Amino acid sequence: MRKSGPPKGLIAYLVLELLEEKPRYGYEILKEIEDISGGHWAPSYGSVYPILYKFEEEGWAERVEREDEPDRKYFELTEAGTEELQQRRRESASDAREFADVVLGFYHVYVAFASDERFQVPDVQGEWRYDDAFSAWIVEQMIRHHDHYFDDDFERIEATPEEFYEHHDVDTED
Repeated sequence: MRKSGPPKGLIAYLVLELLEEKPRYGYEILKEIEDISGGHWAPSYGSVYPILYKFEEEGWAERVEREDEPDRKYFELTEAGTEELQQRRRESASDAREFADVVLGFYHVYVAFASDERFQVPDVQGEWRYDDAFSAWIVEQMIRHHDHYFDDDFERIEATPEEFYEHHDVDTED
């Protein structure tokens, strides 16, 4: 189980994927990652540009000069970058549990703030609150995203976590 934060290497992986699509500059990458996250997360310049410079040092990306935008630093993926991307795709295949742990962990803390008497988080006028209405809205958004991105409609799953893991042949040993 992951202890905190997003899975390691997430931004770097997304940058490689985006550069494979077409040459891009840093701000464009920031905006694309913000879009991919549904507007909930926007990395900083301080996280993306060092990755681009590292990729350049490693030979995974190179700068591209554009006459129509001479002041922007465009980067494109090299052949070595494509190989690195393939490796990271293979590694990312096993990151699903880490992603789920982050999402579920944050949601569990949200619900604890709403329902556990040990926490005395006050409501602030005009802001989100830790309560059942906002919790239900979060769950509803997850269901709407499921329905939007997947072909099947959302159905409740009655299986316990253990039954679900067994049915999907998921190793539960750490």
